[in-house]
Formats: sequence, C-alpha cells, structure tokens
Amino acid sequence: MVVNMQDVYLAIPLSCLAGSAIAGLAGWKIGRMGAHTVAILGVGVAFALSLLVLRDVAIYGHDFNGSVYTWGVSGGIPMEVGFLIDPLSALMMVVVTFVSLMVHVYTIGYMSDDPGYQRFFSYISLFTFSMLMLVMANNFLQLFFGWEAVGLVSYLLIGFWYTRESAVTASIKAFLVNRVGDVGFLLGIAAIYRYFGTFDFGGVFAIAPQMSATTIQVLPGVQWSVITLICLLLFVGAMAKSAQVPLHVWLPDSMEGPTPISALIHAATMVTAGIFMVARASPLFELSDTALSVVLVIGSITALFMAFLGVVQNDIKRVIAYSTLSQLGYMTVALGVSAYSAAIFHLVTHAFFKALLFLAAGSVIMAMHHEQDLRKMGGLRRYMPWTLATAWVGSLALAGFPPFSGFFSKDAIIEAVGNSHIPGAGFAYFAVMTGVFVTSLYTFRMLFLAFYGEPRMDPHTRKHLKESPAVVVVPLVLLAIPAAVAGWFGLKPLLFGKFFGTSIEVLPQHDVIGEMARQFAGSGPFIAHGLQSAPFLLAVLGFATAWFAYIRYPHVPGVVKEKIGLLYTILVHKYGFDEFYQTVFVSGAQSAGRMLWRIGDVKIIDGLMVNGTARVIRWASVVVRRIQSGYIYHYAFAMIIGLFLLMTFFLHR
Repeated sequence: MVVNMQDVYLAIPLSCLAGSAIAGLAGWKIGRMGAHTVAILGVGVAFALSLLVLRDVAIYGHDFNGSVYTWGVSGGIPMEVGFLIDPLSALMMVVVTFVSLMVHVYTIGYMSDDPGYQRFFSYISLFTFSMLMLVMANNFLQLFFGWEAVGLVSYLLIGFWYTRESAVTASIKAFLVNRVGDVGFLLGIAAIYRYFGTFDFGGVFAIAPQMSATTIQVLPGVQWSVITLICLLLFVGAMAKSAQVPLHVWLPDSMEGPTPISALIHAATMVTAGIFMVARASPLFELSDTALSVVLVIGSITALFMAFLGVVQNDIKRVIAYSTLSQLGYMTVALGVSAYSAAIFHLVTHAFFKALLFLAAGSVIMAMHHEQDLRKMGGLRRYMPWTLATAWVGSLALAGFPPFSGFFSKDAIIEAVGNSHIPGAGFAYFAVMTGVFVTSLYTFRMLFLAFYGEPRMDPHTRKHLKESPAVVVVPLVLLAIPAAVAGWFGLKPLLFGKFFGTSIEVLPQHDVIGEMARQFAGSGPFIAHGLQSAPFLLAVLGFATAWFAYIRYPHVPGVVKEKIGLLYTILVHKYGFDEFYQTVFVSGAQSAGRMLWRIGDVKIIDGLMVNGTARVIRWASVVVRRIQSGYIYHYAFAMIIGLFLLMTFFLHR
C-alpha cells in the first residue's frame, strides 16, 4: 500500500488535537479511563507516525515544503497552514511526541486522585498539538500561531490548580513575561514581511544574502543593519520562551503546576521553542555577527548565574527548574557560536534526562505525600529503588559524566565555544566551564539530600513510604534508556555527520563544528579525550564537593552559609529580579492605574463629564425656571427686546 506522506503529516498534529477535543468535550461522558485512553492513543499515533517521517527523511531524503491550507488572505497577505518536513523538524517531532507520550502515561498515576483528571489530559494533548504546529511550520505566521498556542496552554496548565493563589499568580506571571517577548517576536516577523515580502521560510532565506547590506534608521542618525534588527527582535521572543536572562523569571514559578506539566514544559517542548526557532532561522543569524554575539553573551549569563541559584534551592522541583534555565543557557551559547547542531543535539539529550529527572522528582513527591522540601526527605533509597536508579541515570547525564548522553552534547558545546572567535566567546568559555562544576554540585546535592543520609520526614510519612506504581515507574525506565545512550548513538550523525543537511546553514568563517569534525575519530576516542579534559575533572570535583558537604560532613553547608551571608542572601533572593520587577513594573503599573482612576475616572469622567454635565443642566434649569414668571407684561417686554436685537442684527448686516 502506498502511503501519502502529506496525509501522514496532517495526521500527526491532528491526532493530538482529536484526543484533546474528545477528552475535553466528552470527558464527562467517557469517564477517566476513556479520557486518558483517547489522549494517549492520539499522542501515541503521533509518535509512531513521527518515527515513520524521521525514517523517510533521514534514510530516503524525502523532504517536504508546501502549503496544505490557506485559511485567509488579508491585504494581499496569504495566511497559510504549511509544513516544512526536513531533518530538523522530523527530529523535533520525534522528541516532542516521545516525551509527551511518556508524560501522558505517567499522568495516569500522578493525577489519579485529581478532580480535573479529564481536563488535564485535554490540556496536555492540546499542548502537544500546539508544539507540533510550531516545529512543523514552513512560514513565520504559522510559527507564531504555534508559539502563541503553547503560551496559552502553558498558562492553563501552570494555573491548573486554580484554587491555589500561588498557581494563579505563577500562570499570570508566565503569560505576561512571554507577552513581553512576543512583542519583539511579532515586530521581527512584521519587519520580515516589510523587507522580504513573504512569510515563507524558503523565500526569506533565499533573499537574505541580498539584504545583508540593507540598513534602517532606528534612531535619528543611527543606521542599523536590517538583518541585525530582525534577528535581535526574533531573539527577544526566544529570550522569553526559552527563559533567558532577564526574561527568565516566569520559569521557576511555573513549578506551581502539576509535575507532569513541569516535565513537559521544561524538557522537550515549550522552553526549547526559542532554541529551535533560532536554529531554524540560522540563515538570518549567520549574516549578523552582532546578533550572534548578543545571543552568546545572554546565553553565557543565563548558563552560569542560573546554575548558582540551583545550589541554594530546597524545593526539589525548583532545583531542576534552575537546572533547566542553566542548560537552556548552554544551548543558547551554542547558537551564539554558530554551533546550531550542537545546540539541537543538547536539546535532544536534555529532553530525555530532564524529563526523567522531573518525573523522578514527581515519583518522590508522590511517595512523600506531596512534600517537595529536600530538607524533609533523606534515606529514600531504601524504599524507592527504581526511582533511585533512574534518578542516578538522569543526574549523571545532567552532570556530564561519560558515557551518559549529557556528556557528549555538553562537551561538544564547550569545545565549540573554545574554538569560536565571535566577540564574547572568552567570557562564554569561562561561564560554561564554571557551570560544569556548579551543575554537578547542585545535581548531586539534590540526589544525596533526597535519597541518602538519615530519613528526615515525619513518622507517618516514613511509615507509608513505598515505590511508585508501575504506571509511573515504566515511563521513568523508558526515559532512562535514551538518557543513558542517546549521546553515544547521536554524536556522529547529529553533530559531525550531515544529518541536518540544508536545515541549518553555517558560514565557513563560523564553522566551529566543521573544525571539530576534522579531528573526530569516533565515540570511543571522544570519550577518551573527554576523560582527560577539564570539564570532566570539574564534574568530578562537583560530585566530590556534594558528597563531602551533604554526606560526609553535613554540617559544612550551615557553616558556609554563615561565612558567605551576603552572597547567600543575594542568591536566595535570585539576584533581586523579582523584587525589581515587582517594584518597577507591577507596583508602577498599579500606581499608574490608581492615578488614572483618581484623575481620569473620578475627576474627569465622573466629576466633569457625567456629574459636571448634570450640574450644568441643573443650573440652567434653575435660571430658565425663574424667567417663567407668569406675568404677561414680562413676556411682552422679552418679545420687544428680542425683536429689537433681531432687527439690529439684520440691519447691521
């Protein structure tokens, strides 16, 4: 039977949408089992078909770029649903659907007692549909649709427990911060249409080299490259979606949502949208060293300074959230040195081990009766062997220990930065190297506090500790497998091979991965080289420091905390970003609103326009009423005066 691949492309997102619609609209009718069955079936079909597409693209080279539906034309601007199926989008489709499938299955156990069970499955299936529409898009307009859709559904998921004030606040915060980035992103898309005359990726990228010398006057007397301006505006959107400093503040607070959505947002889906978008737009970014340098520096700051915050967190999910921020910084650094393939490679490996860590944390939280404080855990290794084993795999991958997946992608990024000559590469190299030690420290701190040492939970919780059910453990095991081996198998094709083909464009002067490829001799020698390198030694040092401070001498962290009181306070307050935004923007907006209410509403609208009009009418009615005396001679006198005035007026003319 001949398979029409265009039908397959359509079926991938639509199967998720169908599962979401049935679970959401008919959930009350089909019940919990029916809701999770249709949702899992939908994303399962999407995953299976995505594997088919990846095989078709990677082995047979069958790319596709075309419109499947025109839903409107406005002012001559076509608004189309179109798919670009190439190695980059096919790989993203597999990663997104696989992680989503694991989260769907895991949710059966985690959300089993929640009254919003059917609604949650509807939301996460809709989230998967939105992300697929984003990564499969062949034009900036559809990309923006998927971009906004994942933002909307993430708002619903973060605030899923809407009776909790903290969850509602976190969802609003995520929504508003992402809207700030979306302003830049939308302006960038508008500038693309203004100068390129099309939203289509292929059309824009084909014209881009001819536009490299075109300038625009942003400020009086200041000429900017149009390409640079477009790239910076697009990157503002990526900064918000992929949580780069200073638009990172929404992501840690999003931990208020249920753990499955924490894994879905922070692993392979929403937060990686910005990384994917910059990689997709590589033909534009390659034409602007200024834009690449900005991307590099922002990523470096995020990678290093967000890692420090992970060391002082006591909420197990927030430790992993700040880890996500830091790892997104690593991906952004790779984009800044034109190592786009390394960024996507780390995106893939990170998707597996970070989803694994979040779901392992959720397993711990379930066993602890929804306690998330690491200081109230300890000794869980005796009760949760499967969760412990998978958490070790995720931790070793995150810290970059060979041969786990994170080692390959993280070392590739560090080496690429070391070979780069983009302005800011020196600071970036220091940041990513230092980040290796800090990452290892907070990762094993979390692992040791949760699973080792003496139990610190209350007697009732300790009495009922047990391993999570199979519906939770099986997704952990299935995620642990790629978290352990994906780097080994993906290193050559994704990083040094020609897997991405024309999906990613790198100019010869920026080709740091090409330089590395000339020295690549295989995964074995790559590991051997890594075992002798500074990043591996720093990872071991971080592990040893965590063991020393939290297992061998557990009183040491308290002593260090007292010695570095000011620094610790700065870290606990997250460098003051939240306080600054609260004071300047939130309180400022509230003060402006109160002023507008007092002056605009109370004084001008109510006082002058509404009540003032009433007072004028009342005064006029009093005056007119007094004129009506009832005496005939008064009226005759008024008529004579009026006639006199009229005659004077007309005679004068």
